[in-house]
Amino acid sequence: MRAVPRLFRIVLVAARHGLFELTDGSDGRRPLRWLRRWLPGPSAAIAHLPRGERLALALTELGPIFVKFGQILSTRRDLLPPDIADELTALQDRVAPFPGVLARAAIERELGRPVTTLFASFGETPLASASIAQVHPATLPDGRSVVVKVLRPDVAPRIARDVALLRALADVAARHHPNADKIRPHEVVDEIETTLVNELDLQREGANASLLRRNFAGSDDLYVPAVHWSHSSAGVLTLERVSGIPVDDLAALDAAGIDRRRLAAKGVELFYTQVFRDNFFHADAHAGNIWVDATRREDPRFIALDFGIMGTLPEADQYWLAENFIALFNQDYRRIAELHLRAGWMPAHVRLDELESAVRTVCEPYFTRPLSEISLAEVTVKLFQTARRYELVLQPQLILLQKTLLNIEGVGRLLDPDIDIWATAKPVLERIWRRRHGPRALLARLRKRIPEWLAAAPDMPSLTHRLLEQATTGSLELRLASADLKRLAGASRGDRRSAVWRMLGAALIVAAALLFTFPDPPARIGDVSWPTWAALFGAIGAFFAALRPTDT
Repeated sequence: MRAVPRLFRIVLVAARHGLFELTDGSDGRRPLRWLRRWLPGPSAAIAHLPRGERLALALTELGPIFVKFGQILSTRRDLLPPDIADELTALQDRVAPFPGVLARAAIERELGRPVTTLFASFGETPLASASIAQVHPATLPDGRSVVVKVLRPDVAPRIARDVALLRALADVAARHHPNADKIRPHEVVDEIETTLVNELDLQREGANASLLRRNFAGSDDLYVPAVHWSHSSAGVLTLERVSGIPVDDLAALDAAGIDRRRLAAKGVELFYTQVFRDNFFHADAHAGNIWVDATRREDPRFIALDFGIMGTLPEADQYWLAENFIALFNQDYRRIAELHLRAGWMPAHVRLDELESAVRTVCEPYFTRPLSEISLAEVTVKLFQTARRYELVLQPQLILLQKTLLNIEGVGRLLDPDIDIWATAKPVLERIWRRRHGPRALLARLRKRIPEWLAAAPDMPSLTHRLLEQATTGSLELRLASADLKRLAGASRGDRRSAVWRMLGAALIVAAALLFTFPDPPARIGDVSWPTWAALFGAIGAFFAALRPTDT
């Protein structure tokens, strides 16, 4: 019953901000129309505002947890109209601080020692306060300056109550909204809950910061503050204190003599490096979480803050996304259509020529402009929107990456309005992708698998002989669990021939990996011996032979 007053307040705030229009067209429109008669409408000052701005104001009035909901929801641009997504992205997560004495008590409870023992000094006045936690200045006993992030008291039960309420509203939306299958309200609430629960674990945030710092150790492009694990736990995170200029403070950057053009290019390069080199990217890269090192004028670098939301991609999606970007850089529309189908992002029944035509329709108007005026993020968003007409359903991590790309391009154009995003991004992505998928990278990955293969090697001769015997006599049977693979089990004799070629290719790859590890190899071509190259090219030839269609 405690949820009833909270629900009534949500309805009242929604009415005062004219948000019932967002439900127009739903099956529940008639009851809501009746309800409007009994609730106050928006004032004249609010009524003329755009709907996105009215929604942002309503969330702000409902409190910090709803502000956080709005920020998380802004990452789902696949579900929101652009005007609403833009306003939600701009929501500021700043709330009144809780007393420093409570922060001190929470630290002592979490770390099991008095604050006076843990720190040489501790400032009870916070540096910043948000809906989940607030940050206090402190000094370690050895004199190093740090910041201590502490969860707000009772934040977990408050989030649980509000998520339960959102889930009830999602049930209503799923039953009555005509576009519920596209909006997917339950999925949205699940994502909000997952993100909030992750942000409640400050040790997880510390691990994120630690990995990002390791990825950019010694970098001239990005600095990540160090984590002090001895002073951290699930409810407390202690980080090295850093200083810098907020990336959106252009006047301060100019006064410090920072080369903004170089900084903007580095921002774009960093995005592609994080996504395609490390597969670990800062997914909340708005201006409030990015500072600039003021001590480096000619070769500036960024300072990353707040590591609560980080993104990764499945290896397959990372591959298909990189190939899509490269095809987009090369204006190869058919390749983009083929990649969408081969990635499994599109249903198999979609016609390739229709999809290619749709991609061309989206991209051609952009390529009539100078490249420096083209937004890669904007083109990507429109491509995804077009693909959804063909039943594309993107995974949340791809949407998170899309939102991050929009943020990064926004920061880049803020720093340098004339930045050529394409000219900056293309060589970075191509260079990273060559390193990730070149011969040396392939052999290095194979080398890691050698111990596993050697363990299985004693059984391989008998298994290979048995399989070849079955293939040549026509008695080879495929027993597969996957529904998709079961459909392949009805293949003709050509599949048996293909299986033999694949086995030969696999054997040659194993041979190449073993030859790569031999000490004092014979003559080399580059960094690789010629027998290794021969085995590797033989394997490639065998796999091509396996893929060659067979006449029936």
